[in-house]
Amino acid sequence: MNSLNKVQLIGNLTANPEVRETPNGQKVATFGVATTRVWKDASGSKQEQTEFHNVVVWRGLAEVAEKYITKGQKVYVEGYLQTRSWEDQTGAKRYRTEIVGDNLIMLSSKGSSSGGDDSFAQPFADESAPAESGSAPKRTKAAKKDDEIHIEDIPF
Repeated sequence: MNSLNKVQLIGNLTANPEVRETPNGQKVATFGVATTRVWKDASGSKQEQTEFHNVVVWRGLAEVAEKYITKGQKVYVEGYLQTRSWEDQTGAKRYRTEIVGDNLIMLSSKGSSSGGDDSFAQPFADESAPAESGSAPKRTKAAKKDDEIHIEDIPF
């Protein structure tokens, strides 16, 4: 039996992306995404819980993140979970679980807050990621006006 490691998030950037370059010249961007779950408890009171997710994107998606996304924007991120480990300065073993993004859609325009639907969605995909057999090719450039994706079109 095969395994599945897939993450889909819609949330707001908690800070501007931090972009670095590896020694061999590959760009990598890291940023946080906050998601909030809202529900009513047994007494009917509204409850909410916010989770903070660490996201890493590479190469072309890192360039997109650097140029087009900023703190507060609403984004859709798709990827997989990965846990890294390292030793800190005191020699203690440290762990960090992050989402390695291979698809990124901007759901609000640059400079706008996440307050409403800006009727703006721009999909980008990591073109270096291996294509799954039988899957449609990933889009790597901006959507045309009649190809716009709205948050209500996302099937979940």
